[in-house]
Amino acid sequence: MCQLLGMNANTPTDVTFSFTGFAQRAGRTADHTDGWGVAFFEGSGVRHFVDHQRAIDSPVAELIRRYPIKSRNVIAHIRKATQGAVSLENCHPFVRELWGSYWVFAHNGDLKDFRPRLHAHFRPVGSTDSEHAFCWIMQELWKSHAGVPSVEELTLTLRELAARIAPYGTFNFLLSNGRALWAHASTHLHSIERRHPFAVARLADEDLQVDFSAVTTPQDRVAVIATAPLTSNEQWTAFAPGELRVFVDGCRAA
Repeated sequence: MCQLLGMNANTPTDVTFSFTGFAQRAGRTADHTDGWGVAFFEGSGVRHFVDHQRAIDSPVAELIRRYPIKSRNVIAHIRKATQGAVSLENCHPFVRELWGSYWVFAHNGDLKDFRPRLHAHFRPVGSTDSEHAFCWIMQELWKSHAGVPSVEELTLTLRELAARIAPYGTFNFLLSNGRALWAHASTHLHSIERRHPFAVARLADEDLQVDFSAVTTPQDRVAVIATAPLTSNEQWTAFAPGELRVFVDGCRAA
């Protein structure tokens, strides 16, 4: 199975610390070595990086570890292939446009025989079950809402769509449109919300710690979602099977 990392914040924040520990799972502390990717929302745009090399020694991943790109919504993924070749077009996260906004999606799991009919606007480029599921979600969102819905309306629709896909296999995913970040768990997913008073956090996969009180303001709020907890000295909350959570401005909204 793959590994997921998401971040949602109320102010542009870098994900360097979390990504440094996360990347260790691509060959050092775990064997997720079939490619990786990360997407950062910035205003109406998205910085999107993918590489079919291991994140642990990818030059592009090294750039992400050293270049503190600030964003309010970030989705990252390291791949252990179950469907589709190890190739660039099969690397998550995937990006599509809907209602004049970019949407970013990453999936951890394996969906068996989920190949519903897709309309012309949303088509997969690669051969993964994940990208097919993403295209179907985009299609069904477009069909379900005449205009741009609220976060609350989107959450209700996504709960229904996730429940229709989940019977086909393991369906842990992260999805964002830059306004909110949705996270759904079939099996393993955890989250943490950091806010004032901030403290020291220590990575579980790397000998590194950071004192967040030295690099934040009392108004900052940051939510981090990961397949497995990234730090060893903080309290992460596990998702229940079938649970979908939405994060807005650095805290859980539902």
